[in-house]
Amino acid sequence: MKKIEGGVCAAKGFTANGVHCGIRKNKVKKDLALVLSQVPASAAAVYTTNLVKGAPLTVTRENIADGKAQAVICNSGNANTCNANGLDVAREMCGITAARLGIRPEDVIVASTGVIGQPLDLTPIREGMDGLVKGLSVAGARDAAQAIVTTDTYAKEVAVEFELSGVKCRLGGMAKGSGMIHPNMATMLVFLTTDASIASEMLEKALKSDVQKTFNMVSVDGDTSTNDMVSIMANGLAGNPEIDGEGEDFCAFMKALNSVTMSLCRMIAGDGEGATKLLECRVEGARDEMTARIVAKSVICSSLIKAAMFGADANWGRVLCAIGYSGADVDVTKIDVSFRSPKGEIRVCTAGAGVPFSEEKAKEILLEREIDILIHLNAGEAASTSWGCDLTYDYVKINGDYRT
Repeated sequence: MKKIEGGVCAAKGFTANGVHCGIRKNKVKKDLALVLSQVPASAAAVYTTNLVKGAPLTVTRENIADGKAQAVICNSGNANTCNANGLDVAREMCGITAARLGIRPEDVIVASTGVIGQPLDLTPIREGMDGLVKGLSVAGARDAAQAIVTTDTYAKEVAVEFELSGVKCRLGGMAKGSGMIHPNMATMLVFLTTDASIASEMLEKALKSDVQKTFNMVSVDGDTSTNDMVSIMANGLAGNPEIDGEGEDFCAFMKALNSVTMSLCRMIAGDGEGATKLLECRVEGARDEMTARIVAKSVICSSLIKAAMFGADANWGRVLCAIGYSGADVDVTKIDVSFRSPKGEIRVCTAGAGVPFSEEKAKEILLEREIDILIHLNAGEAASTSWGCDLTYDYVKINGDYRT
């Protein structure tokens, strides 16, 4: 398996485009994205757990209930959430897209992101659809990735090439996510595409399994969004024997999927609103995987730890504090904690107690852009990883006037 260029268009039979249609006042920013499969594809998605859900999620769930989709339409700048006519707008958005593409409205995955509670006027989308479709191309992946971002500082995309039964396949994706990022699923918008042939039920199984170890382990600010989901389309154009059950090919597909989603997780966490540092918390030595996940999540979600990392302060007591209130059944007298970055690694806690360490060396380590928080529970063989970012002054600035 190797990383390649192309994002959502790396796989055979996918084209994309992104344009500014007028939803956003800022004409420099693209606000409408489209991804199209040459043929109908197997489809699956996972949705936010927030009880307040955007209308596009409800419509997408309805549309891919048969396990099929052929296109993704997504706007930024307006979330189409908490609107009386939201469902009608989301369905009409599918209809506008389908009519121009010559496909069924039920084969469209629809998504929206942006301000909550603001009515979505479809006029810009309707008027921009012709140019959006005419501009579809294999080279359009980057434009599509740019069109789905909100407060992100850059477009996020990745792709890999791998083999299934000796046949080369590709899997790529694009994501948006900077604020309102918190477990559990979903915590962002992620669109994945592959030319691998896989039955829709196995595709759904793969996606649901993967997000437990990837997107459900990302937190920027503790707020679970209302509109976000992860979707995947698999059009089978690579020509591999269809994956219709467990086995070697399914495992290979899972590895490729995990490679893409983990890369996107790191991008999302590192690009958190106002963030200056990517934090990765690695928990080892847990009695079981669930314990490791609970501990990793608690640490990466701690505002005190995030603030300490912003200030390059090796305040390891906050790590133990977060473990202690996590709800995980751990022996706190066995916990070891270290901090690591490209500048080195330093042990700050052994067996639940502090050890002498150089504050100067610790500061040097924590001033780096990427920091690992290493925790060993010394109770078993299970492990888990979570991703987050530091908490900075700019986070408050960004969210203090996000709507106005």
